[in-house]
Amino acid sequence: MKSCVHASRRDFLKTSALSGLAALAAWQMPGLAQAIAAEPATKKITSRVALTAGPDRANNVFRGLQTFRKEISAAIGTKRVLIKPNNVAIDNHLCATHAAAIEGILEFLQSIGKTDVMIAESAASGPTLDGFANYGYNRLADKYKAKLMDLDQQGVELIYAVDENDFRPHPIRMAQPLLDPNCFIISAAKFKTHDRVVATLSLKNIVVGAAIKDPGFRWGSGNKAGAKNDKPLTHGGGFRGLNYNLFALAPRLHPHLAVIDGYEGMEGNGPVSGTPVDHKVAVVSTDWLAADRLAVELMGIDFARIGYLNFCAQAGLGEADLNRIEVIGEKAAEHVKTYKLADNLEKQLIWMKPGKG
Repeated sequence: MKSCVHASRRDFLKTSALSGLAALAAWQMPGLAQAIAAEPATKKITSRVALTAGPDRANNVFRGLQTFRKEISAAIGTKRVLIKPNNVAIDNHLCATHAAAIEGILEFLQSIGKTDVMIAESAASGPTLDGFANYGYNRLADKYKAKLMDLDQQGVELIYAVDENDFRPHPIRMAQPLLDPNCFIISAAKFKTHDRVVATLSLKNIVVGAAIKDPGFRWGSGNKAGAKNDKPLTHGGGFRGLNYNLFALAPRLHPHLAVIDGYEGMEGNGPVSGTPVDHKVAVVSTDWLAADRLAVELMGIDFARIGYLNFCAQAGLGEADLNRIEVIGEKAAEHVKTYKLADNLEKQLIWMKPGKG
């Protein structure tokens, strides 16, 4: 199969047409990960998720998006499209959204006539545009006429989050483009374990990425004197606070379309210091929670351990019941890999215990 970097849109469309996507029955939670052999005729499907697999990362993403071609085109309408990659660091390819995954998105958008596109991020560790250059996004912007945007240089809106240590609201500067009702937000995330919330997928990519930092801020040495970073404020002072804030901010800061690249995931001490997992899958859905839920299952993680996603499910912010999610394309049970979790997992799970501890 041709790489997306060299393939034309016709190649993509031909490949997609030949893929023959088929529906898969929903299946149970981790620890009980077995396909349901016989489902009741009254089963109610509320969300659909595309699962693709193969040797071409960009093509996996493109084919997943093709599943929702009509829905995505209608939902975008006349809105500008904002693709939000996950660039927690600006110089670590494994922890960042791969350029080929973004190319699959851009190729799809071009195929449906959507060309007013931004690739926007507030990288956590340093200058956003330096990360874009390091990861090869500049070439994509030139090829597809997309605009590269540093969210730290845009307008902001103050949104409040809690800190578990004082239970008071704290103002956070959030990038206005991610709150703009005239923007269609695509979370271009990837499969990664996490050292604070077990796993980071499409929602967390938007919420924490929306918090901005001052120009000149860098992790460690080289930080400009006085330069501040608001991203730690979303973390709520601890494991409980972060899980709650991700849930509380989700109604305003969530993607309209989740694209989660699992071609090469990260396990262990993510989101930066983990190790690679050869997985070669992609997950796409217009229901971000359903996409995150399936990704968790594919990573072999017990969904009950991920606080913020469980909170979102309890509040009805999306579908997290695998028996109500239709998986289209690959058979999910055939693509489960058990990711090693962070070394501090037991500390992370304090959110499950009542009271202070």
